[in-house]
Amino acid sequence: MSTTRKLCVCAVCIALCCVLPPAFHAIGLGSVLSPLHIPVFLCALLCTWQYGLACGLCGTLLSSLLTSMPPAAALFHMVPELCAYGLFTGLLFRRIRTGRTALDIYLALVPSMLLGRVVGGTARVIFYLSGAEGYSLSLWVGAYFIESFPAIVLHLAVVPALTLVLMRAKLAPQRCAKEG
Repeated sequence: MSTTRKLCVCAVCIALCCVLPPAFHAIGLGSVLSPLHIPVFLCALLCTWQYGLACGLCGTLLSSLLTSMPPAAALFHMVPELCAYGLFTGLLFRRIRTGRTALDIYLALVPSMLLGRVVGGTARVIFYLSGAEGYSLSLWVGAYFIESFPAIVLHLAVVPALTLVLMRAKLAPQRCAKEG
């Protein structure tokens, strides 16, 4: 994929970062389904880790600035988390080559989702160290795994499907001859 095309895909994903949260929040599912994550994962899978990282940074900041979603107070942990998603998803997808694109996507997404949550939780710990409130392992597990379980399921269902559809429609580069 050319640099121009990658920039265009990244720009569309950044725009989706600004459009999806208000749409999901309008029906009361914004916090539950974490719609901001979807374009970051897509960008990293379709372009490369550099673009995924840029989408995580720019998409989160621009969405907060234009829509207040996420709220400014959440930026301290969401920016590192979403940047980590873009970085790790792109890096892992580039390295993993099983011969089956769908499997490669999942093998990149699952560890990236865990690493992004670790980065976001670490950012929260650093933030809470400076305040009177504490942050514990149980709070981290509750926030990043239990409360976000519907989002994890949505992301694991939607992101691979969209990626494969875009690849098969030749709107994104083909991964390998054997799709699956």
